[in-house]
Amino acid sequence: MIWAGVFLIVGLTAIWLWLSARHIVRVSEGPRIAPRPGTALVLVDLQGAYWTDRCHDVAARQRVEAAVSREVTLARHRDQPVIALRQEWRGPGTRLVACLLHHDPLCRGDGSRELAPPFHGMADHVVIKHAEDGFATGELDSLLEVLRVGRLRVAGRDGARTVARTAQAALNRGYEVDLVPDAIATTEPGRFEAVKDALRSQGARAT
Repeated sequence: MIWAGVFLIVGLTAIWLWLSARHIVRVSEGPRIAPRPGTALVLVDLQGAYWTDRCHDVAARQRVEAAVSREVTLARHRDQPVIALRQEWRGPGTRLVACLLHHDPLCRGDGSRELAPPFHGMADHVVIKHAEDGFATGELDSLLEVLRVGRLRVAGRDGARTVARTAQAALNRGYEVDLVPDAIATTEPGRFEAVKDALRSQGARAT
């Protein structure tokens, strides 16, 4: 009887962790948007905790910083909004998975949850996300609807994961998507190239 209880607890815990892990990486769908005229620059996870030597080397950070600065300047010139997506893990399951499996720096308290210093003051809007897909909470959908945005230029960190899943979710909803490769950092270049090819096959552009 005791062992049956133990197995039940272990099984339920495993299911709970599996569901939490799936929530982190799942790409949301959402309704297809009507045509909209606006364009927005979306900056994904450019937070202090991620903008360190532990995550990306100096050369990669300098490349992305210069490219993001260029993109923000262009967006300002064109009167286009700049939206920063900021990661915050919510719920014990997702936090545990992020810490144990993804070794996320936010779990260790390494650095700030706020935008890293090179990106301070760049965002017109900040949206908190709780998964790798920036659309998962619905807040980004609502903001883009208010701003009448139908096209996204996407930059940020972790090109093979958070950037890719946010771009995929945008395509699922009918947004036009432009990836800005020199403004995207990744620790998995080969996987990022494969992701770019997959997104291109669905209509995304890499500019």
